[in-house]
Amino acid sequence: METMTSFYPVVMTTDAAAAARFFRDHFGFDETFAADWYVSLVRDGAELAFLAHDHETIPDGFGRSAGGILLNVEVDDARAAYRRLVEEAGLECALALRDEPFGQRHFILVAPGGILVDVIEPIEPSEEYAAAFS
Repeated sequence: METMTSFYPVVMTTDAAAAARFFRDHFGFDETFAADWYVSLVRDGAELAFLAHDHETIPDGFGRSAGGILLNVEVDDARAAYRRLVEEAGLECALALRDEPFGQRHFILVAPGGILVDVIEPIEPSEEYAAAFS
């Protein structure tokens, strides 16, 4: 088997530049490549890219924007991120900050192109879910 040199999501969207700007401005990603149809980002070793859903390299019948995609951004303090991104910056929030019994404090933002971004802080799961973790 070949050596894997990298692995990262490329999200098809209606506006690659706007989606990339959202992650640069609000999550501190740096741009590594930018064209009008594709933008690649990196932060702390994590890579993420956005591709115009109607680009010529997308096979016929597959050019849809980000429906069904949920990008997770794990942080050390979801409450602080919620204050900064929702209360102060006024970003669109699809799910308000809440604690889940499966071990997450989180909220979900809507990025340009309808991309959902789940901002997550791991917390202690309930007894019911603790056994599910390995």
